[in-house]
Parts: sequence; structure tokens; C-alpha cells
Amino acid sequence: MMENKVKLKKYLIDTFIISMCLLVIFLIINIYEYNIYNKNFNNMISAIIVKLKEEYPSISEEEIMEIINSNYITENNILEKYGIDISKDAIIQENEKSYNSFLILNFSFLLMAILTLLVIFLRYDCKKYKDIKQITKYIEEINKKNYTLHIDEISEDELSILKNEIYKTTIMLKESAENSLKDKLELKESLEDISHQLKTPLTSILIILDNLIDNEDMDVQTREEFIRDIKREVSNINFFVQAMLKLSRFDSNTVNYIKEEVLVKDIVNESIKNVSTLCDLRNIKINVDGDDKAKLLCDFRWQVEAITNVIKNCIDYSKDGSSIIINYEKNKAYVLIKIQDFGGGIPKKDIPHIFERFYKGENSGKDSIGIGLALAKTIIEEDNGNISIKSEENGTTFYIKYFNL
Repeated sequence: MMENKVKLKKYLIDTFIISMCLLVIFLIINIYEYNIYNKNFNNMISAIIVKLKEEYPSISEEEIMEIINSNYITENNILEKYGIDISKDAIIQENEKSYNSFLILNFSFLLMAILTLLVIFLRYDCKKYKDIKQITKYIEEINKKNYTLHIDEISEDELSILKNEIYKTTIMLKESAENSLKDKLELKESLEDISHQLKTPLTSILIILDNLIDNEDMDVQTREEFIRDIKREVSNINFFVQAMLKLSRFDSNTVNYIKEEVLVKDIVNESIKNVSTLCDLRNIKINVDGDDKAKLLCDFRWQVEAITNVIKNCIDYSKDGSSIIINYEKNKAYVLIKIQDFGGGIPKKDIPHIFERFYKGENSGKDSIGIGLALAKTIIEEDNGNISIKSEENGTTFYIKYFNL
């Protein structure tokens, strides 16, 4: 780009210098021509004055100069009898010769100036034609979906804007094509993950139903266990579908976030209610401690969803009869919610992927679908927060910070 600007600047400077040189030469020729005419005319006047002084000594030089410099006009044109028309013909033959010579010189100079300007124009026009042809080629390649173009010859002429816009369009189309391909691959991977997640519970349900249908004399206790298993699998499918629908709303930016100032303790208490049944089934106790006056600017419903998913993950990794500790506080920089369990911990190799969709660590439960924490992270980040994790063999702690104070 800079190189082409330098070239254009040099091109304009050269054109200006050539034009100025031609103008100076033209002026010099005219001044020289004027001087020649003056010299010839003055020599003639000098000769006439000398001759008059010789023939008429009584006439003074002042009288002669007065006659020469006067605007005296006579109707009697004495030169006509010599075949000289004073309106067209030169009295001095030397001036006539000089006039013819300068006429040829001026014509040659004018022709040279015209040819020079024509060459400059043709070079400029040729460059424009070349640029237009190049732009047409670029557009043809873009229509062929070839976006790997490099428009390097960009100058500052009137076509530069068009070139720049085509270059921008090419970049945008290239990015759009790459994003479209990326979206297709991500959609393909997501569909494969969704299919895999649904396949296991659906297969389990089908097997159980086959057993119920084929065994009409099945004892009541076994039948009830099978029905509970079906209910559990259906619940897992329902949770998975609901979570996917919620994530899809965030992906498509269709979530209507209603932010308001709410107490952190209300978010925590509502989240605990959502997992109370799971806690009762496994005899897990949740201990809460924090600043009851701490407030947070957020969407209450969605933050309850996020904290619920984090607590549920802690329950899944906790041992029966253990406890979970939730602390929350507010300082000048952020609001912090800390959720700690005392399970077996998360392997170090799983920690970098724990918030990825469909990721299931080696210690994940059989009912885990690997989507709850991904949804929680998405929701928390929507409210200008972040979530991190620290895990050891004796338990895992989630740190959730909100910075929109």
C-alpha cells in the first residue's frame, strides 16, 4: 500500500515537472522571438536615422525619435507601391524570415507538448483499463467462490476506493465461508453428541420395556424397579432436552435477560430448593454462610439455573451422607459465591475440559450428561461473571465471581 502511494506521488510530481518545463520552454521561445523582432526593427530604424542625417543634416535626432514614437497615422500608405500591405506583410525581410522560423519552431514545440501530454494520458488511461480488467477478474473469481485473493496494487486514484471495498468484501465473504463451514462442523459434532447422549437412555428404556412386555408374570417388586428406572431415564432425557434448549437460546441470542438488583442469599436459597430432593435421597446436607446484605445485578431466574447446576454437580461427585458448603461475600471488586463438596475430586486431566459441552470425566456418574456446567458457565458469563474450579483428592471447590457491581 505504501509503495503504491509513493509510486503515485512520483507519477504526479513527474507529470507536474514535465508540464512546467514545457511551459518554461514555451515562454523562453516567445521571449527570444520578441527579442529577435526588436533587434531587427531597431537595426532598421538605426539605419534610417543614419541615412536621414546624411541627406538632411538640418533634421535633429530628437525630431526623428519624436516621429518614431508618435501615434501618427497617415491615410497615404507609401508602402503599397512597393507591394507591402502593412496589415499583413512585414516591412523588414529579416523579421519575415524569423517569423517563418519561429512559426515552425512553435508548431514543433506545440506538437511535442501535445504528444507528451497524450503519452501521459494514455499511460494513465492504460493503467485505469488494467485496473478495471483486474477488478473484473477479481469479481469473477469471487463469483466462483474463490476468496483467496490478494489485492496488493492499491493506489490513491479514483479506483482505489472500489479496490478497497472489493478487498473488504472478499475478506468478509472468506470469513463468512469459513464460519459457515465451521458452523456446519460444529453442528455435525453437536448432533453426533446429542445422538450419543440420547441413545444410551433410550436403549435402556427399550430394553426395560421389552422385559416388561415379555414377562407378564413378573413379580411386582421387579416391575416397580423397572418402572422407576424408566422414570429416571425419562427424567434424564427431559433434563438434557431442556438444557439443550436453554443453551440454544443463548447461542442464538434470543434470551431476554431481565437484570435487577437481587440478594445473593435469595439466589442461593432458591437453588438449594431445586436440589433438595436429590440431597434427601443421598442424605447430603448443605451448609450456607454469607453476607445477607450482599446484592447482585443479574437476571434472578437464570442465575438460579446456573447455581443449581453447579450444586447438582457437587452432589453428583459427593459421597452419600457427606456435606456441601456454600459461602458468599461482597467486596469492593466483586461478589463471590464459593461452593465446596467433599467428594473424590476431579482428575487434573479433566479440569481444563470440565465446562465443555458433553464432556464427561472419568469419575462422572452414570446419569451425567456433561451439559450442566457448560450451561452454568454460559449464564454466569452473561452477567459479567466467571467461574473457576479447584479440585483435590478430598473435594472440589467452585469459585463464581461477578464484577457488575
